[in-house]
Amino acid sequence: MSQTILIVEDDEAIAAGLALNLRIDGYEPLIATDAEVATGMLDGQSPALILLDISLPGKSGLELLAERRRAGDHTPIIVLSARRDEFDKVAALRLGADDYVTKPFALAELLARVAAVLRRTRPAAAPVVNDVEPGQETRFSGVVVEHATRIVTRDGNEVKLTHLEFELLRWFLSHPTQVFSREELIRSVWGMAAGSRRSVDNFVAQLRAKLEVDPEAPRHFVTVRGSGYRFDP
Repeated sequence: MSQTILIVEDDEAIAAGLALNLRIDGYEPLIATDAEVATGMLDGQSPALILLDISLPGKSGLELLAERRRAGDHTPIIVLSARRDEFDKVAALRLGADDYVTKPFALAELLARVAAVLRRTRPAAAPVVNDVEPGQETRFSGVVVEHATRIVTRDGNEVKLTHLEFELLRWFLSHPTQVFSREELIRSVWGMAAGSRRSVDNFVAQLRAKLEVDPEAPRHFVTVRGSGYRFDP
């Protein structure tokens, strides 16, 4: 059965092009031209993934993203934007986006990102990474990670992580003290042969913001200058 992908995009030419290429790749695309239409469609069905443009008429894509996450909707969302402002990218990730793609984009790259996000977020396909077994708990500095339920708490309060944030966290937990370059993390966690090094930086920053006592002086998610990142328990 084809997976449904909702395209929220007010540019008819872009939406039609995305729908055509998604259909060729075996998906079932739906199109919403603004946030209100998208909300109505989402109230009646659950797509496998949402491609969400930021610049929509009326309510913005970021507002819609925030609403869906507040409502407990964890549908994977890839944000599309013609804006190259780093603020928009960080805002989208903090609100719960699973990926961020800047226009103009290569269709092949976007389709690869769609496939990668769907692989990561398919519950039955969630891999057991290295020595981290289902049901195991990992604890550090007041943080408790329950691997089977994917629940993360900090000082007893649940911390909401996106699918990709959790997968990156699991990778670090299963490889303590090992240094990984951005390229290695893209291949191992993102499931892509290549990708944006800056995306890795943004996601590590999100883990720090949510799990470190002092995100500006991280103790656990450490930058190794010139090499990449490592996790110190």
